[in-house]
Amino acid sequence: MELGEKLRQARLAAGMSQRQLCGDRITRNMLSLIENGSASPSMETLRYLAARLGKNVSFFLEETAVVSVNQETMAAARRLFDAGDNAAALSVLEEYREPDEVYDREKQLLWVSIHLRLAEEAIRQGRFPYAASLLEKADCPTAYCREALERKRLLLLGRIPGNTVSAQLPSLDEELLLRAAEALARKDTARAEPLLDAVQDQSQPQWALLRGEAYLARQNYRAAARCYHAAESAYPAQTAPRLEQCYQALKDYKCAYEYACKQRPQPWDSR
Repeated sequence: MELGEKLRQARLAAGMSQRQLCGDRITRNMLSLIENGSASPSMETLRYLAARLGKNVSFFLEETAVVSVNQETMAAARRLFDAGDNAAALSVLEEYREPDEVYDREKQLLWVSIHLRLAEEAIRQGRFPYAASLLEKADCPTAYCREALERKRLLLLGRIPGNTVSAQLPSLDEELLLRAAEALARKDTARAEPLLDAVQDQSQPQWALLRGEAYLARQNYRAAARCYHAAESAYPAQTAPRLEQCYQALKDYKCAYEYACKQRPQPWDSR
């Protein structure tokens, strides 16, 4: 059955005239067009008409349309969350009806995010047992954003006295290497070195390359050469000129010549 026909039948069943249903919101002409299938109402208009008829919006939508009884609940929870009213948003989510293939994942993400916000607020207020109880509930079962949300949960848990969570936190090596590379690009060796020293896995070729750059900036050519050799197989184009420079400074001209040759185009090189 078409939406317009459903509206007309619901109006007649309610014993309402078109004028009574329209109220002061829409014109009788517009309602006639909708009921005849000549016009489609906006969602706002449909909600208005459904409310006056005492029906849920989903009652009037096509049977094949993706409909959720939680649409209004989620919309209200989002608005409250965006406004920073976390307690009210959580209260609204208590009305959520599961299962719902349309909104279940978003509801889970919103549920976790609200609990994390409330826990952070409780920690600032020194309400540690309450914060811990909130964080226990902030488990994200969906794969969406799980890593980021779990990291946030563990960081908050670590701020509660008596909790040790560092072993459960993901490695920061990728971020540390990125920051170190940016610092070296700015020639800020003093900033780059402690970042590199904090990297857990110092066997990575990228770490060796960046550590070599830091040593080279300090004119510690022997230590720089050791690092460049460790990174050589992964970064041959970057390390060859650096190793030539190091061996020149160390007066090892044989090795310097060897790495100078490595930079020359070979006959079979089409470049």
